[in-house]
Amino acid sequence: QVQLEESGGGLVQPGGSLRISCAASGSIFSPNTMAWYRQAAGKQRDLVALITSAGTTNYADSVKGRFTISRDNAKNTMYLEMNGLKPEDTAVYYCNFREAIRSFWGQGTQVTVSS
Repeated sequence: QVQLEESGGGLVQPGGSLRISCAASGSIFSPNTMAWYRQAAGKQRDLVALITSAGTTNYADSVKGRFTISRDNAKNTMYLEMNGLKPEDTAVYYCNFREAIRSFWGQGTQVTVSS
């Protein structure tokens, strides 16, 4: 079992920055992949960015160059640094943890970009 807890969401103005975090606890095995997904109102849940336990990253085209994903393996924590935020970034952001066999989801944290 792996528990995921997101934090750091909130209201930010367009062009602003925000960092959200996901802390994992429980039985964590490597290799694994942690990822951020987001789901806007009335839309499907889409991949934002992922990072493997080895540090390999990948980004959705819509956030490339603006968002940076990172992780601290010692703390079992993943981060998403969001810069140049746009209203269309408004969504619930979900943390995902995937091993060879298991996959887990966090409860999500709301990010709202509005003036």
